[in-house]
Amino acid sequence: MKYSRHSKILELIEKETIETQEEIAEKLKELGFDVTQATVSRDIKELRLIKVMMEDGRYKYAPFTPTESAISNRLLTIFAESYVSSDYANNIVVVKTLPGMAQACASSIDSMKWTEVLGTIAGDDTIMIICRAEKIAEEMVNRFNKLANKNI
Repeated sequence: MKYSRHSKILELIEKETIETQEEIAEKLKELGFDVTQATVSRDIKELRLIKVMMEDGRYKYAPFTPTESAISNRLLTIFAESYVSSDYANNIVVVKTLPGMAQACASSIDSMKWTEVLGTIAGDDTIMIICRAEKIAEEMVNRFNKLANKNI
């Protein structure tokens, strides 16, 4: 029951502008869920929902995503500070990092959730990135250079 309620909450906040816990509780009750405001409050905490400002200055609930967090900014900083170079062959990109930083750097790449990246494998100072196509691999090298402010 809890998981279906969580799923429905995520669906509601994605489709509608919901500003309060009471609105979420109301919508859930309309859909047949037996909830209180306290239950919704716990659900919001468990789902890690956040409030984001809309264009008109009001706030609405939204799902928490890493790209909207300070963690994402921190990972980008880690990437920029540990990145040394990158190159590609076919659809594979190889990134060189400072010693011991490849896994943190790969984690920052993974957190960006780029659909064109199939996956990353990290060693100590080298990351292998599998892209969907050679053209994408070339674009990724350019993107990494920009992220690291190394417009080579």
